[in-house]
Amino acid sequence: MSASQNTAAPRPSDNRRVARRLVGVEEELLLVDPGTGRSVGRAERAVRAGNGPEVEEEIYRQQIETANAPAEAAADVRAAIVAGRRAAGEAARAVGAAAVAVATPVLDGPAGDVAPKERYEQIVEAFGDVARGVVVCGMHTHVDVADEDEAVAVMDRARPWLPVLLALSSNSPFFAGRATGYESWRSQVWGRWPTAGPTEPFGDAAGYHAAVAALVETGAARDRGMMYLDVRPAEAYPTVEIRVADVCTDIDDAVLVAVLARGLVETASRQAQAGVPVPGWRTDLLTAATWRASRDGLSGQLVHPVTKRLASARAVLDSLLDHVGDALRDSGDLEDAVLLVDGLLRRGTGAARQRSVHEATGDPAAVMADLLRRTEASWA
Repeated sequence: MSASQNTAAPRPSDNRRVARRLVGVEEELLLVDPGTGRSVGRAERAVRAGNGPEVEEEIYRQQIETANAPAEAAADVRAAIVAGRRAAGEAARAVGAAAVAVATPVLDGPAGDVAPKERYEQIVEAFGDVARGVVVCGMHTHVDVADEDEAVAVMDRARPWLPVLLALSSNSPFFAGRATGYESWRSQVWGRWPTAGPTEPFGDAAGYHAAVAALVETGAARDRGMMYLDVRPAEAYPTVEIRVADVCTDIDDAVLVAVLARGLVETASRQAQAGVPVPGWRTDLLTAATWRASRDGLSGQLVHPVTKRLASARAVLDSLLDHVGDALRDSGDLEDAVLLVDGLLRRGTGAARQRSVHEATGDPAAVMADLLRRTEASWA
């Protein structure tokens, strides 16, 4: 289905509505000094200043994470994201900081002040500068699944489509005052972890657990919580967690990622139930597709998830809407998704906005000021 079209021939599924999987969004936000735009380490104080469970600490004191309520309708997903940002923004204000939806620090490159928890300190001791240099902010989308076997079936089948979510969410072209040459520098930084990125298919929950145990035994992960894969079964919830996206400044982009993530989960689950084989993608090609999405966002060509060849961003997004079209139609998300894709293609990604501000001003501080203003406008 073309992203520029909003009509389709009626299908049997048009007249029924299946139960929608709940979607929960977690956003990592950067804490900055509102006057200078530079990172500040005040997370534990901000969380203590918060009025509820909506905000949590991350490994670094320069970050705060929202824990948004799961929702069904796209409008409720949006409302949950707004509520989470409001809680984080107010908590940050209480300690003289601002919480900004940007995937990398624009003006500085903080080494990362680790929150005073034994586990975090042990991670830094084991992983050294890999652990110190990853003050980056992602968006994690949780989608309901029945059990871990369904989660793994979804993971194995969704793999080729995840770079597309990265491309459309790309929101980190600057780092430490310089242009990186990437639309998503966050994904390059995050990829330094030995357990990050795309994977081989696991087959079933037993296969996943065996792989995790082997990684922990090698020391590549301290524990199961350090499975920093692009998609994984969540540890604390009955969900599959898609972790590939940058945190998005524009809430429309965040809602689009969440809606498409649910569509991918539902589509992959249906394929598994129908006995559709896992797509035959080599992990090195998936890594290349992720790198291409990280470098170009929607400004260039992407690796097509079906043909495995380079194609325009428009063609790849159209293919994604086609791939998840039945699931989106059944859940009532199709019209929203088409409109959000069209809007994104017209105005550009978060990375494109940052580059536009920089081209107009020549000043990274102006980029940061724009990000701060737009983040606060998204929840105020």
